[in-house]
Amino acid sequence: MIKNIYFIFITLCFTTLIKAEGSDTLFYKGDYSVIIDSIVIIGNDQTEDFIILRELTVALGDTLNPKLAEYNRERVYSLNIFNEVKLHPFQLNNVNYLLITIEESWYIYPLPFLTLKDRDWSKISYGVAVKIANFRGRNETLRGRLALGYDPSLTFSYSNPNLSRNLDLFSIFQIGLQEVSNRSTTAEELAGGDFEHKFYFAKLTFGKRFGLFHRFAVTAGYDYVETPFFIEGISASNERIDRTVILGASYNYDTRDLRQYASNGLFAFASFELKGMGINDIKYRIAYFDYREYRPIISSLVLKWRLAARLTNGKVPFYDYSYLGLGQRIRGHWDEQQEGNDLFIGSLELDYWILNDYRLNLYWIPLLPNSLLSYRVGLVWELFVDTGTTRLIGEPLALNQFSTGYGTGVSLLLLPYFTMRIEYAVNEQFKGQWIFDIGASF
Repeated sequence: MIKNIYFIFITLCFTTLIKAEGSDTLFYKGDYSVIIDSIVIIGNDQTEDFIILRELTVALGDTLNPKLAEYNRERVYSLNIFNEVKLHPFQLNNVNYLLITIEESWYIYPLPFLTLKDRDWSKISYGVAVKIANFRGRNETLRGRLALGYDPSLTFSYSNPNLSRNLDLFSIFQIGLQEVSNRSTTAEELAGGDFEHKFYFAKLTFGKRFGLFHRFAVTAGYDYVETPFFIEGISASNERIDRTVILGASYNYDTRDLRQYASNGLFAFASFELKGMGINDIKYRIAYFDYREYRPIISSLVLKWRLAARLTNGKVPFYDYSYLGLGQRIRGHWDEQQEGNDLFIGSLELDYWILNDYRLNLYWIPLLPNSLLSYRVGLVWELFVDTGTTRLIGEPLALNQFSTGYGTGVSLLLLPYFTMRIEYAVNEQFKGQWIFDIGASF
């Protein structure tokens, strides 16, 4: 990409024009198509150009239209390292340019935090987290976290989505220790009361991206799980300390537009893990499948649905069972806990965007940098139905075992930082409950 005085002058002129036109994210006037001859990126003081270009589904010589421009803008925004992304095609001297203007977000976060374990307001964890996002301008992330309160922990992770620009290799490394409260009601009955596990873990994932949408990865890890006593089933081995070697593989297909709250595209994920492989008398397997589809219907109306399953086989300890009512929940049965070897869950949701892409700039606040004071705001009304169940090995899967809930609510997006939902749901007996949750439903 050529960057010289001529292009600087051109982009400054168009930046001034864009600012004069308003605060919309996408500046694509009219319903025309254009063949792209050149792509110019401005605003990426830290981020390397190829980090942005590799997310585009259009290249030089391709035809761009408003719908495709909107989709590509959302893909760039989904990198979660920009406060704002603008696309603006223009013509100069019979050359068609695509101007991409971005505003980089704040990248270093030494901030206190307050979070909910298992999406439960009675399980509050707090502490300090240090995050360095977009490290070296290549979208790498360094993260350290000290958590107190419920399930205290100390963790560190490093994610590099671009080990090799040409080969599209990526890696993730995680290490940490934590005290984890028992989640199994069956284990609590066997032990005669509550107890905690001590977890020490390390995991390395190495993978490759194929094209724009496909990713394949392999994982190697080690878990050290210490329980205060030995009871068969609570531990995976024949002693109170489990030392588990883990090997796994996963595949991910993702065409979603805005990953933080998608309204178009497909998401499919499948993983398989071998745990123990007979070492230290530990041997069981876990498979996980998750399929989601997002389809715009008319205007701001979006239909989305999800099917997911977690299947286990072998001598599975209670701490690695499948659970509903913890991380995975059914709206309408939000506080009800189920456990078993396998889990099945499904959701159908209709979303209507009341407000989309509103810019909230608080630049008037003193002392703080502008990159911390610019937000993308959205407001979504939702109508949903959730269903799910768990089962033990050998049990049949019957429709009358599924717990189902229905409801409505609103989601507030304050991107790139968080999403919040307030919902009201009822179960099969029309018993209602209010739900306050963080993040998109799926």
